[in-house]
Amino acid sequence: MHITSQQGVDDMITLGDLQEYAILRNLEMRYEKRLIYTYTGSMLIAINPYQTLPIYTNREVTQYRGKKISELPPHIFAISDNAFQQLKRDRTNQCIVISGESGAGKTESTKLILQYLAAISGKHSWIEQQIIEANPILEAFGNAKTVRNDNSSRFGKYIEIRFTDAGKIQGANIEQYLLEKSRIVAQSRDERNYHIFYCMLAGLSKPELTRLELLENSSTKYHYLSQGGCLQLDGKNDAKDFADIRAAMKVLSFAPEEVWCIFSLLAAILHLGNMQFTATVVQNMDATEATDVVNLQRVALLLGVSKKALATALTQKTIYVHGERVVTSLSRDMTIEGRDAFAKSLYGAIFIRIVERINMTIDTKEKLSKALNTIGVLDIFGFENFSDNSFEQLCINYANENLQQFFVRHIFKMEQAEYEQESIKWQHIDFKDNQEILDLIGMKSVNIMSLIDEESKFPKGTDNTLLEKLHVQHGNRSIYVKPKSNQAALFGIRHYAGVVMYNPNGFLEKNRDSFSMDLREMISKSKNKFLVDIFPLQLPYDTMKKQLTLSVKFRNSLDLLMRTLSAAHPFFIRCIKPNEHKKPNLFDRELCVRQLRYSGMMETARIRHAGYPIRHSYRDFVERYCLLLPKLAPIRTLDCRQVTEDICKQLLTATADYQFGRTKVFLKDVDDTYLEKERARIVLKSIIAIQRGFRRVLFRRQLCRYREAALTIQKVWRGYKQRRDFLIARQGFHRLGACIAQKHLTLHFTRLRSCVTHLQAHCRGYLARRAFKMRQQRHKDLQALRASEELLVRQAKEHQQADRERQSRLGANAAVVAAATAPKPPPRAVSTPNPIVTQAQIHVRERPMNMMNGMNGVNGVNGGNGVNGVNGGNGVNGVNSMNGVNGVNDVNGVHSVITTTKIEPKQPEKQEPTANDDNYMDEESSKQIVDDVFGFLDEADVSSPPVVSNVRAKSLMFERELRLKKDIPIKLLSRPVNYYEAPQRQVMNQMRL
Repeated sequence: MHITSQQGVDDMITLGDLQEYAILRNLEMRYEKRLIYTYTGSMLIAINPYQTLPIYTNREVTQYRGKKISELPPHIFAISDNAFQQLKRDRTNQCIVISGESGAGKTESTKLILQYLAAISGKHSWIEQQIIEANPILEAFGNAKTVRNDNSSRFGKYIEIRFTDAGKIQGANIEQYLLEKSRIVAQSRDERNYHIFYCMLAGLSKPELTRLELLENSSTKYHYLSQGGCLQLDGKNDAKDFADIRAAMKVLSFAPEEVWCIFSLLAAILHLGNMQFTATVVQNMDATEATDVVNLQRVALLLGVSKKALATALTQKTIYVHGERVVTSLSRDMTIEGRDAFAKSLYGAIFIRIVERINMTIDTKEKLSKALNTIGVLDIFGFENFSDNSFEQLCINYANENLQQFFVRHIFKMEQAEYEQESIKWQHIDFKDNQEILDLIGMKSVNIMSLIDEESKFPKGTDNTLLEKLHVQHGNRSIYVKPKSNQAALFGIRHYAGVVMYNPNGFLEKNRDSFSMDLREMISKSKNKFLVDIFPLQLPYDTMKKQLTLSVKFRNSLDLLMRTLSAAHPFFIRCIKPNEHKKPNLFDRELCVRQLRYSGMMETARIRHAGYPIRHSYRDFVERYCLLLPKLAPIRTLDCRQVTEDICKQLLTATADYQFGRTKVFLKDVDDTYLEKERARIVLKSIIAIQRGFRRVLFRRQLCRYREAALTIQKVWRGYKQRRDFLIARQGFHRLGACIAQKHLTLHFTRLRSCVTHLQAHCRGYLARRAFKMRQQRHKDLQALRASEELLVRQAKEHQQADRERQSRLGANAAVVAAATAPKPPPRAVSTPNPIVTQAQIHVRERPMNMMNGMNGVNGVNGGNGVNGVNGGNGVNGVNSMNGVNGVNDVNGVHSVITTTKIEPKQPEKQEPTANDDNYMDEESSKQIVDDVFGFLDEADVSSPPVVSNVRAKSLMFERELRLKKDIPIKLLSRPVNYYEAPQRQVMNQMRL
């Protein structure tokens, strides 16, 4: 075994042993290393990993951008980038053909290519996002779960992306081919209907489901969804996918009303599948009654028709024979077939409208008059071979036969024919040609497709008559396989991928692809405008012979696709399915080698190894690579073949494999890559030189502009600086003058304040000294007053004592006289005792008034001793004893009481005053009077002399109290005086008087 077969290679044409086992081993080794991509020349082989690999990030997009195929390891991004670079370089259309079996990964490869093209276009516009968002919608409505693939494309699509000359995405267009409508009404075991039904049931809210009459959100409740028995897929979240579908429809400008109409028709399809019919007999003929009123009402409501019209259209059939209308009843089986046909046609019309709506959003071809270069990506159904193959499998395999022929023609036929035409030394390589299969199915006269069309137009044509005609016409051909037993209703074809046996049951009905005229007429009268718009209007008579069948439509669209592919430069991607169990890291050698054989991979590797994939005409070669030779004359004067030979001899190595034909030069990929690198190097060098010169001019121009700008800025700055300095200097002088004036004013104010302070100090000292002297004098006067009062009190007590003694003596004398005159009863003498009012008592009564009227409460009264000046015999109390005659003399407003009654000298007893005496006031009551009068001293703020009116009112009140003839202790009279001598008290939080 060659060392390359042991270690593995990126490109299989470099294998030392170019054999089948070496190719298979190389793929297996790379698959175990999770290297799923391998080159065969410029063709890419992709093995489905059945897992997500981290090889599609922005890093890979940047890494493969602008690189040749052989520069980096194999990747699908390299194929996409080379198609993009070749479109920009040659201004020609490119196409990428993705082929392989169902479940090999074609759909995922298509999405990766679109994502890469959107990423490298550089514009990142809204149209790129819309192109990418079209995939979720198409997958939901066109993909389903099959036995071999959980996300199998049940239709083919060709996405054509249009680019401007600058490489920006301008728009796109999508062509769809052969949607598998039979899946709507029937699914095989372990298969599902289209994804959109399950997503809708899982994603709609309860109010929306109620509005659509979908009271059951379980798929098991609907006949069209539960036949396969597979309702859930591992790793698939239908509710999340439905949210993505709605978001994608919003991005693609679907109106909310349009989206709701689509969901309404899908719900109507589900209700159609649940409708039950009862067989009956009317006039000895089989008939049918629509007994399921509930589902009938639901479908009629969603379609916008009456319940009666719907029931009639489903159970009756109207045909026009020679212009006359004939109405017949349908049997139960025919009614069910008509219902299924209507459901299939309804879904097919919805799918076509969705594709048209997407194209209206992303297709800008009509808006531009200039033709644009395109890159087309073909994602079409793979080769299929099930246990029960029907009309859809025949069409799908026929499309794959065409793609295989395109591949064979491009790789083998055209290439070898060109070698022979150009007289290139070449060893012919045999390959498997499938042209005979194409002739059998749809190209030669009396082919299988034409026989199906012919039998579909016969009124009495059936599937059995079709099978008989096929056996008669093609039974003797080697590629046509008849069943071993005549009882088996089958026929087979030897396809390039193997023998496939087909069941003709239902071929004619599927090929007609129509439903009854009664249903069409009902639709035309529907209130649902969307339903009316998706079905084209047809004449109300039988045009079955003029209508195009499904096989004719499919062959026409397939021929158009092949012409489009032939007009573009193709890139091929072969997808390989590693195992049937859809498990990662499992490589089934038998399955993989079978796919390699029927895809012609062995022959492809050989022809790529021996052939010359790169070819140029001599003139094109010289125009592209003339710069590799210096000092060449103009091209129009050169011998292009000779210049081409010179370039190859001088630049390519001696071991390089290239040949010169009659009009073209043929190169290997390695040599073409080397020439491109050299050309890129020289072009880059020239570009750098041009850029250097141009940048020099630009820099000099900018330098001059900068210099002029700098001079202008300097001029303006200098003027501004001078003006600023002048303003600053002027402001400084103003500030200096202000500072000097401030200094003078401050000095003058300081001196004046010092003088005022000294004057205030002297004044305050004078006032304080005067106040002190006044307080001192007042204190001396008070001391003298107290001394005089004490003297008067002592004198009063002495005089009272003397009076009591005299009274005692007088009483004693009176008693002696009475006793001397005892025989006569003495007359009773009534005398009114007059109390002896002493001068002290008079003084007590007068003193408060004299104190209030005098200076500082002190008044000098004229008298013998300076006290009250009351004239008396003894000069003390002013009391004269006149032999019992009472006399009273008023001296200076003071009463003098003179007692004239003769009183016996008797020593009177000392009596204490009592509480009943009206002229007596006890000490406590006196204190209360004084406190009431002078209560303001504790309440008011009298700290600020002079005494205000409240104090004056209090003094008058005290005088009124003194006018009452009551005895007040003398010691209480000093209380007001003490207030003026007391220091000033600070009273807080009190109102001033």
